[in-house]
Amino acid sequence: MDYNFEEIEKRWKQYWIDHQTYKVKEDSSKPKYYVLDMFPYPSGAGLHVGHPLGYIASDIVARYKRLQGFNVLHPMGFDAFGLPAEQYAIQTGQHPAITTYKNIARYREQLDKIGFSYDWSREVITCDPNYYKWTQWAFIKMFHHYYDNELQRAEPIENLVKHFEERGTEGIHAEGTKELHFTADEWKTKSEREKQEILMNYRIAYLGDTMVNWCPQLGTVLANDEVSEGFSIRGGYPVEQKKMRQWCLRVSAYAQRLLDGLEKIDWSDSLKETQRNWIGRSEGAVVHFNTQTGVSFDVFTTRPDTIFGVTFMVLAPESELVEQLVTDEHRETVDAYLEKTKRKTERERIADKTVSGVFSGSYAIHPFTGELLPIWISDYVLAGYGTGAIMAVPAHDSRDYAFAKQFDLPIIPLIEGCDVSEESFDAKEGIMMNSDFLNGLPVQEAISAAIDEIEQRGIGYRKVNYRLRDAIFSRQRYWGEPFPIYYKDGMPYTLDESKLPLELPEVDKFLPTETGEPPLARAKNWKTEEGYPLEVSTMPGFAGSSAYYLRYMDPHNNEALVSKEADDYWKNVDLYIGGTEHATGHLIYSRFWNKFLFDLGVSCVEEPFQKLINQGMIQGRSNFVYRIINSNTFVSFNLKDQYDTMPIHVDINIVHNDVLDIDAFRNWNPEYKDAEFILEDGKYICGWAVEKMSKSMFNVINPDDIVKKYGADTLRLYEMFLGPIEQSKPWDTNGIDGVYRFLRKFWNLFFTDDNFLVTDDEPSKEELKSLHKLIKKVTFDIENFSFNTAVSAFMICVNELISLKCNKRSILTDLTICLSPFAPHIAEELWHRLGNETTIFDVQWPTYNEEYLKENTFSYAISFNGKTRFTLDLPADATREEIGKTVLEHPNSKKWVEDKTPRKIIIVPGKIVNIVI
Repeated sequence: MDYNFEEIEKRWKQYWIDHQTYKVKEDSSKPKYYVLDMFPYPSGAGLHVGHPLGYIASDIVARYKRLQGFNVLHPMGFDAFGLPAEQYAIQTGQHPAITTYKNIARYREQLDKIGFSYDWSREVITCDPNYYKWTQWAFIKMFHHYYDNELQRAEPIENLVKHFEERGTEGIHAEGTKELHFTADEWKTKSEREKQEILMNYRIAYLGDTMVNWCPQLGTVLANDEVSEGFSIRGGYPVEQKKMRQWCLRVSAYAQRLLDGLEKIDWSDSLKETQRNWIGRSEGAVVHFNTQTGVSFDVFTTRPDTIFGVTFMVLAPESELVEQLVTDEHRETVDAYLEKTKRKTERERIADKTVSGVFSGSYAIHPFTGELLPIWISDYVLAGYGTGAIMAVPAHDSRDYAFAKQFDLPIIPLIEGCDVSEESFDAKEGIMMNSDFLNGLPVQEAISAAIDEIEQRGIGYRKVNYRLRDAIFSRQRYWGEPFPIYYKDGMPYTLDESKLPLELPEVDKFLPTETGEPPLARAKNWKTEEGYPLEVSTMPGFAGSSAYYLRYMDPHNNEALVSKEADDYWKNVDLYIGGTEHATGHLIYSRFWNKFLFDLGVSCVEEPFQKLINQGMIQGRSNFVYRIINSNTFVSFNLKDQYDTMPIHVDINIVHNDVLDIDAFRNWNPEYKDAEFILEDGKYICGWAVEKMSKSMFNVINPDDIVKKYGADTLRLYEMFLGPIEQSKPWDTNGIDGVYRFLRKFWNLFFTDDNFLVTDDEPSKEELKSLHKLIKKVTFDIENFSFNTAVSAFMICVNELISLKCNKRSILTDLTICLSPFAPHIAEELWHRLGNETTIFDVQWPTYNEEYLKENTFSYAISFNGKTRFTLDLPADATREEIGKTVLEHPNSKKWVEDKTPRKIIIVPGKIVNIVI
């Protein structure tokens, strides 16, 4: 009977649906295991073969854990809000919901073809009001909480109000945007508006003035990853830095807890280090600087011991101090520089190694020496880190040094005999010059002594600083979660939770208004029942993805994000699989969000994702044709160097084993209808390269095509076989045939022609050894996420069983169970052919028996004077005396020993016997 994958896969997909095989409920009698994929944004292009890589890996683990007796939660959903759908709506007038749900249906169809064990009854779609109700609810909770630095947790804002009423700001430990001071009596005399403005300084969800990536043509704020080289990735429109009043989340308050939490989770060292660098904890001092004009400002420095090497000051272009300190003489130059800087994102400024800046015309006064220090403006200083101003020590800092060299500013070395150059920036030997209280101290002692002196003189104080910024949470878009906020007397208030969800209104266009307001301002009656206007910005994309893993635990609960019972059972995600591109975005925000919900008692575990694996990228194998310049003639690969040619990407679907289908090429693009070809050996050979899989490079492989030609099980096995899950690797369709042949070999262990061959005979020792070797290997490989070596082990085992002509039920039953997480359809089919009536995924994972793995004999290399002459199989339990005697008596030994008496016999058990003559 032939392996008819099309019929088999159709049958078992329907069986799993009809029997709700993957539907899961809380079950206290079983241990839980929660496997999660980073859910996709449903683009119009659908999936290519690179997308399912992580999904297949997580599905293997989910099925394996179920076979081990775990109650497995393995859900899937869609991150459905996003700029692409909105842009398509602007271009076509079609509502983003129509496009989005159409794309979701396409994704569902593709995912189902591959045979994933998702519990679709728990599906989460972020643009569904029943879901984003809980995003709005979480925002309301953040608005009504502040962060208490002493308790190290979020506390109700009412507690802060009570403190103000009793003591004002005395003894306050609240994390705030600015440092405020007032008495209890002063608080009581303030108006309602003034009180709300003060509370806004402390709320975890707050309105703040912040620099954003503003795209005038799109009429919205963009995230850093939506901007490249000053232009929007979507549409290619100019983007500028602009200070706007935006909703923000006080992520920075949780910086230390985000750092500490990394010690409690099983993530890769590289990913943890990425997050540590992003959070950027640094210890140092804040130092006060005065200016000649009476303006004063603070500088944060991790090296206050280098203060005597300061020769100039630098302000961030967006700093409020710029306006206060620029003189009339330099204003035109400064304004031009500021305008230029607006076109660069902070990420681009950090990466840019070129030096630029302008002089403000003002001078700061050195707090120790009284010297005048010129104040410059440069984009290498960022307003969001520290205070947005730095004291420049060019002798011991690379960027300060480059700036000083560019603008011919003084450079003062602090180490005796130091040859100032780009190799000598760190003052590692201690400060030796210009400071009586620092001379000769090692660096750490010098830093501490400098801070003590700064505090004693009243010109600064010790401080721990973090690079982590608060998250900008507003977008001037339509297609996003509406804020549950209305405005009364210009101040924001939250809707009552009973009014949730606040659903997106209908608008006549998806563009900003003619006066520049966001699209929601077009909605009719966008106000509360009392007539107060509602917020017209929407939440960003990461709003819906920051707590979706909790909603999967209890997706149909109308009373809570997640019930205590469900959360106590599932707790957190045991295995999370997704791409490295989310290391400093989603993974920071979701950890922050979960810690906030932990403070509220909603989440019972502080860290959301216990183990995380970043899957690598499946790269496309591109093909090229070579066009002779200024012609419509194409020359074959090995002849191209004889002509002046340019490479052109060609659709890989019209190339077979790097040979171009010329007729298909002519039909592919009207431009090439009359193309001529210079061939080699009668063929046009294409060039190739491994690149990112992309529609623009015509190297995208649709998984539907692979499933149609080879079956879903072949696709699943092949993606795992390509290489380690964490590494990027090229897709090569030429290699998929081998995996398909393996499945046919596996099938043929059960059948010859139309005859089912399986017998109940007792298995041989060799068959048991082959099986149990496989069970041990595959169990270890799945536990260690080494799926490619597991597939190799299956191939070896099947080849061994074929050579043994094995058709024993006990062997093939366990083999089928082992293969089922990787190739579920063929495994389910053969499981039922073996006479079983329930699904294979309700059975128990087999255990290996070490007794079957013991070797009866070892193959020894027999050497004479260190040179191997032949091999000999000897009993595994033979003694050294027996081994030596047997070797010397063997006929092959006689010609090497002759009549001589061996001086020594060296035996390496199980490996080598060396006869020394």
